[in-house]
Amino acid sequence: MAVDPREKIALFIDGANLYATSKAIGVDIDYRKLLSEFSSKAYLLRANYYTALIEDQEYSSIRPLIDWLDYNGYTVVTKPAKEFTDALGRRKVKGNMDIELCVDALELSPYFDHLILFSGDGDFTALVAALQRKGKRVTVVSTLTTSTPMISDDLRRQADFFLDVAELAKTVGRPQVQRPVEA
Repeated sequence: MAVDPREKIALFIDGANLYATSKAIGVDIDYRKLLSEFSSKAYLLRANYYTALIEDQEYSSIRPLIDWLDYNGYTVVTKPAKEFTDALGRRKVKGNMDIELCVDALELSPYFDHLILFSGDGDFTALVAALQRKGKRVTVVSTLTTSTPMISDDLRRQADFFLDVAELAKTVGRPQVQRPVEA
């Protein structure tokens, strides 16, 4: 990983994107090890985790993770997910956190040297370019190891560095926990 130990770094994690990526490659991310890994490489200014939550659910499977992150060094940024029915009558949930992540990254940019962006979403290409124009370095963390790449080609080309989650998982991953299938 190309991080200068003198740099101030910020981790910005697109929670839904990282979850889908880690699931696709068959690992769970150990978020304690993730913080430790990056803290050992440079001055970790901030670690933000972005996710949308369905508010009216009695229990959300992501709630324990969100609570743990919130108490263990991460800044958790959430907003309510929107539920709707599509044209075919299927229930859909939409919870895009792209704008919140972009605004926060640009506002925080005077204070960091290097942004580590955990997402393969091509919508972030403009953010990466904007940060680079401000003299910031950007590493994008996603994967190319799946049969269909989880990272936009444009985003990968725009980034200063690319870090594959499959490579990162060697130090911060653990095998996926097999959960019982609910009937």
